[in-house]
Amino acid sequence: MQKHSLIAVAVAFLAAGCTMAPKYERPAAPVSDGFPAGGVYSTQPGATDNGTRSANGQAATDIGWRDFFTDPRLQRLIEIALKNNRDLRVSVLNIAASRAQYQITRAELFPTLDASASQSKQRTPRDLSISGIPITNTYSVGLNASWEIDFFGRIQSLKDQALAQYLATAQARKAAEIALVSSVADQYLTLLSTDDLLKVTEGTLKTAQDSYNITKLQFDTGTGSELDLRQAQSVVEQAQANLQVQARLRAQAENALVLLVGEPLPADLPPGLPLNDQNLLTDIPAGLPSDLLQRRPDIIEAEQNLLAANANIGAARAAFFPQISLTGNFGTLSPTLGGLFKAGSAAWAFAPQITLPIFEGGANKANLDLANVQKNIQIAQYEKAIQTAFREVADGLAARGTYDQEIAARERNTFAEQRRFDLSDLRYKNGVDSYLSVLTAQTDLYTAQQTLISARLQRLTNLVDLYQFLGGGWIERAGEQPRPADAPVDYGAASAPAAASAPSSAG
Repeated sequence: MQKHSLIAVAVAFLAAGCTMAPKYERPAAPVSDGFPAGGVYSTQPGATDNGTRSANGQAATDIGWRDFFTDPRLQRLIEIALKNNRDLRVSVLNIAASRAQYQITRAELFPTLDASASQSKQRTPRDLSISGIPITNTYSVGLNASWEIDFFGRIQSLKDQALAQYLATAQARKAAEIALVSSVADQYLTLLSTDDLLKVTEGTLKTAQDSYNITKLQFDTGTGSELDLRQAQSVVEQAQANLQVQARLRAQAENALVLLVGEPLPADLPPGLPLNDQNLLTDIPAGLPSDLLQRRPDIIEAEQNLLAANANIGAARAAFFPQISLTGNFGTLSPTLGGLFKAGSAAWAFAPQITLPIFEGGANKANLDLANVQKNIQIAQYEKAIQTAFREVADGLAARGTYDQEIAARERNTFAEQRRFDLSDLRYKNGVDSYLSVLTAQTDLYTAQQTLISARLQRLTNLVDLYQFLGGGWIERAGEQPRPADAPVDYGAASAPAAASAPSSAG
């Protein structure tokens, strides 16, 4: 009767999910209630009628990456990268490993049942044998059962810890996928910018070569100075060197894109758009900093790690209390194989056990201290993740509020430098001015053109990064139901393990 009462109490404790973990309370966000306003933040772009697309007030998490990027070539590259990128594959496989670890820990909550069959033969000296038979045989067939009754929630806490770590790993995968979408886009735009720089450098080289030919002709006929000739030659040589630099940077940019995509760039990629025609969404609302707690997978990952550390405290506390386990077996025993299942051959054993820690050399106390320290570390990591996210979004908003005006000014400056060069060249050819004015104007024009391309690239990559910082890039098209963070990915021959038995997780 006492045995049945003990089991009933154990089942009641297990059903209640009793643990000794502290009650979890989410730490307060260590950032302001709103993003900075005024100054550079007050000129955020909005929807206009000049062909700019609008987000229509949708949050970044609700905007699919195919809706954010309009370049069909870039869309295809992102699609390939999501299938091939090795870092992303590792993230998905880490989920599978974490899922298996969770299932191993959860299994400890349940009894184990094993079937066994054995035969033993023993020889005893005849003088010591009670039966007078020196050699005896014993055959047995039966079931062995064991169960640790989790009265104080040690296993339950370890299971909660493993579950939180599994969910954190899933969020890490989600963050990796979002970052991959952003990285492919940034690298693709960088590749386009190197194409534009090459065109500018080639144009500068052609103009410089034409000027050099004229200057050399004048020098050869005695109407021009060697100083003008060498100045014209310096521009040509500098443009030649820059052309090699730009060609090298373009090749390296393509190599970086190939690494992200996970395979050589296919020959059948659709035509792309030039850098200046990338019509990205520019008016995605930032929302509130508190929204980032639910939209940023890296913040959710940090909180899951905090939950895991909190559960670990419960396991460390439970180690101070007794461990109760039940073991037993039931089967048949017989001195002969044929007598195993005859009447009277039944045999059973039941052995409850209680283990109470008395002296552990301070190990349990140290484990509890370590668990508390690890939780404090995770609190700091969680708060840092929030602060980092706040800073990234604030920086992105500051940049978004200034790039349009900067680019407009640089376009006007480039136009002015072009006119200055044209006029200086005309004055030189008419003998009104020296070649030095042409040289200076050409150098300044080349610098202005490069700076304009760089500003256009920075504006676009800022929009891409801000889309990522606000949590965008997880869904493919607007209106789709977001996948769970631990959703499996089909890699064809290298497919990830299925998640049929995975625990539920937040998207």
